[in-house]
Amino acid sequence: MKNFFKGTATAMITPFAADGGVNFDSFGRMIEYQIAGGTDALVVLGTTGEPATMTEEEKTAVMKFAAERAKGRVKLIFGTGSNCTAKAVEATRRAEELGADGILAVTPYYNKCTQKGIVEYYKAVCAATKLPVIAYNVPGRTGVNIKPAAAEELSYIPNMAGIKEACGNMEQICETMRRIRPRMDLYSGDDNLNLPILAIGGAGLISVVSNIAPKQVKEMAEAMAERDLDRANAIQDRLLPLIDACFTEVNPIPVKAGCSMIGLDAGVPRAPLTELEDEHKAIMKKCIEEAGLKVC
Repeated sequence: MKNFFKGTATAMITPFAADGGVNFDSFGRMIEYQIAGGTDALVVLGTTGEPATMTEEEKTAVMKFAAERAKGRVKLIFGTGSNCTAKAVEATRRAEELGADGILAVTPYYNKCTQKGIVEYYKAVCAATKLPVIAYNVPGRTGVNIKPAAAEELSYIPNMAGIKEACGNMEQICETMRRIRPRMDLYSGDDNLNLPILAIGGAGLISVVSNIAPKQVKEMAEAMAERDLDRANAIQDRLLPLIDACFTEVNPIPVKAGCSMIGLDAGVPRAPLTELEDEHKAIMKKCIEEAGLKVC
């Protein structure tokens, strides 16, 4: 299934209030900031949204809020992946009921299933919904890698819309693209590789740095769509230090600090994640300013 969405999507952070709950006022401002910046889709409760630390009630409330605030204005993609297939299926059904336009399902983590297990997992998720499903390959977090042959098998599932690639291996990504190109889209899930993945035919990108700089990320993607490589490179070159700053510590620690620096109250991550170290805050502030954004 191709053409679910093209362009840019933001892997949204979930802002937490001082009392530990979700800060919906801040989340609403973040949604408006993304829409104003031209973002094509919002990914809610992906890894960057810290769903592993949230209750099912909280996740339901976040999905409901996003749908009420943004449905029809921007595509909504809700994260439903789990290391338990039954839980992923249940979450996928709930996401469809709550207004998702599409599903992002990370590979089962920690269990380290086989390639056959990956395929069976996505078959079950896709069978649970009529919505487009995007697989998320991030072996650095999950311990599981969707290899090109398995990605090709997934591409024949009717509502499997794409794969978000964050394996970090361009050779593997190119081979995956070759195998799935006629039937399924590929999305960059690694901001450092946004430009080369778009260059090999990627349909779009799912970005962390666009929490801070949605307009700039969108402009880079538009330049690539227009085959203006010089302009795309110029924008990406300017963004790269900020991208690096977003990963000085584990995601989403730095990007939350960066969002707060530009006036979006992101709060701090939930334990076991910790607040950004002071030396990295200084780097983040400098990189935000060098990217042409104002620090409040």
